[in-house]
Amino acid sequence: MSRIIQTVLVALFLVTAVPTVGLRAEEALRDLVNAFGEAKLSDMDEHIAALAKTGDPKVVAVLEALGEGNLYVRKTDGQVFLTRESGSNLMLTDPVSGEGAGEAPKAALAKVKVNNGVRRAVRTALGSLTLLSPDRNQRLKAAQSVLQSPNAEALGAVENALSAEKDGEVRALLEQARATTLLISDRPVEEKKEAVRLLKQSGGREALSILSTALNSADETLKPDIEAALAGIEQTQALWAAGQNVWYGLSLGSVLLLAAIGLAITFGVMGIINMAHGEMVMIGAYTTFMVQEVLRESYPALFDWSLAIALPLAFLVTGAVGLAMERGVIRFLYGRPLETLLATWGISLILQQAVRSIFGPTNREVGNLSWMSGAFELGGLTITWNRLWIIVFALAVFAALLFLLKKTPMGLQMRAVTQNRRMASSMGIRTPWVDALTFALGSGIAGMAGVALSQIDNVSPNLGQGYIIDSFMVVVFGGVGNLWGTLVGAFSLGILNKFLEPYAGAVLGKILVLVLIILFIQKRPRGLFALKGRAVEA
Repeated sequence: MSRIIQTVLVALFLVTAVPTVGLRAEEALRDLVNAFGEAKLSDMDEHIAALAKTGDPKVVAVLEALGEGNLYVRKTDGQVFLTRESGSNLMLTDPVSGEGAGEAPKAALAKVKVNNGVRRAVRTALGSLTLLSPDRNQRLKAAQSVLQSPNAEALGAVENALSAEKDGEVRALLEQARATTLLISDRPVEEKKEAVRLLKQSGGREALSILSTALNSADETLKPDIEAALAGIEQTQALWAAGQNVWYGLSLGSVLLLAAIGLAITFGVMGIINMAHGEMVMIGAYTTFMVQEVLRESYPALFDWSLAIALPLAFLVTGAVGLAMERGVIRFLYGRPLETLLATWGISLILQQAVRSIFGPTNREVGNLSWMSGAFELGGLTITWNRLWIIVFALAVFAALLFLLKKTPMGLQMRAVTQNRRMASSMGIRTPWVDALTFALGSGIAGMAGVALSQIDNVSPNLGQGYIIDSFMVVVFGGVGNLWGTLVGAFSLGILNKFLEPYAGAVLGKILVLVLIILFIQKRPRGLFALKGRAVEA
C-alpha cells in the first residue's frame, strides 16, 4: 500500500513540476529576448550568441526579425516584440509564445538597432541553429552561412552536425566550414594544419580567400603551411584558367565553324567570293525569331521545340534565297571574282535594308529554351548549356555535310565539278544546276548557323557582319575547299583568340590573329590542307 502511495506522489510531483520547468524556460528565453531592448551595438554579438546557445526553435524567428530590422522594444515596459507594419501602426507578436499582442503606434516603440556586424552575427547564429534541420535545403543554407561568416563559437555546432550528416554535398560544405572555423579558433596548431590541408584539397577561389585572410593573423608555425597551400591553389587555379580558356576557345571555334562551313562550300568549292554570306546567317536568325513569335502567340506549349522547328525552315528559306541569288546574278559572273565580290556586297546591303524595313533597326528578342539555359560545374570549369549544345550542333552539321559530300550522288557530282568541270560536263553532269544547288546548300547551312547564333548573340540586321571576315579567315587558313581544314581552322583560331585576349584585348587580339594568318599564308598559300580545285585546273 505504501508503494502505491509513493508512486502516486511521484507522479503528482512530476505533473506539477514539468509546467513549472517549462514556465521557467520560457521566462529565461523572454529575458534573453528582452535584453536586446537595452543592449548596445557593441554588446549585440554576445546577446545573439547567448540566445543561439539555447537551441530553442523559437529563437530562429527572433533572429530573423532582428536581421531584417523588425524587432522593436515597447518604451513603457521594455518588452521586445516581433512586428510588421499595419498602416500607421505596428502589429505585435510575442517572441516566445508566437501569439498576437495587438497593435501599437510606432511612436510607442523603439527599433532595436542593427548594423552590418549584427547582421553577420545573426547569419552565423542562424547557420548553427539550422545545421541539424531535417530539411536538406535548410542544412545546405546553414552550412553556406557558416562558411561565409565563420565564428569560433559555432565550431562545436558544426562538428556535431558533421558527425550526423549523411548527404554528400552538405557534408562537403560542412567540412569546409569546420576547416574555416578552425583557423580562427583556439584549437591546437596540428588541427589547424589539417584544416589548411583540407582547404587546399577543396581549392577554388573561396579557399584562396579564406587562407589569404588567415595568413595575416596566423601563428608563425602555421604560416609556412598556409603559404604552401596558397601556392598550390594558385597553381591549380592557373591550370583551370587555361582549361577555361580552351573551353571558351572551343565555344568560339564552334561559332566560327557554323558561320564558315557554308562559306567553305560557296567560296572553297565554287570559288565565289560571297559577301552576302553573313546575311544568310542573319536571315536564319530572323526565321528563328518569327517561329518563336508564332509559337508564343498560338502554341506556347511548343516553345521548347522552337529551334527544332526553326532549323529546317531556316535551311529552306536561306537556301531559296541563295538559289535565287545564284540563278539571278552569280551565274553570269563565274570566273570574274572581283565582280562577284561587288555584286554580292550590293546584295548584302539590299538584304540588310530589307530586314530593317520589315523588322526595324533594333535588336529582336529570341528566347533561350529551358534546356539551353543555365550552366554546370565540371571540376574548375563553368560550362554553359547553350554553348555546349552549339558545339554539339556544329559538329553534327559538319558530320552531316561530310556524309553528303562523300556518300551521296549530289556530293559526288559536286566533287567532280570541283576537280574537273569540263570532264564532269562531258560525262553528262549538268554543271549549272550543280552550281545552283551547291550555292543553295551553302546558304542553307548559313541559315542553320543563324538559328544557333540567335541563342548567344543579338538578332539584328548587323548580325552577319560580325562573322563574315572571321569566316573568310577560317576558310583561307584551313585550306580553300577542304572541310577538315575548316574544322581545324575554326577551333584553332577560336582557341588562339581566347588565349590572346587577356593580354592584348579583344580588338588587338583579332588584329594579331589576322597578322599571324597573313604570315602563315605567305609560307603556305593554299592553307593547312591543300585541295585541288577549279583555280588550279590544268
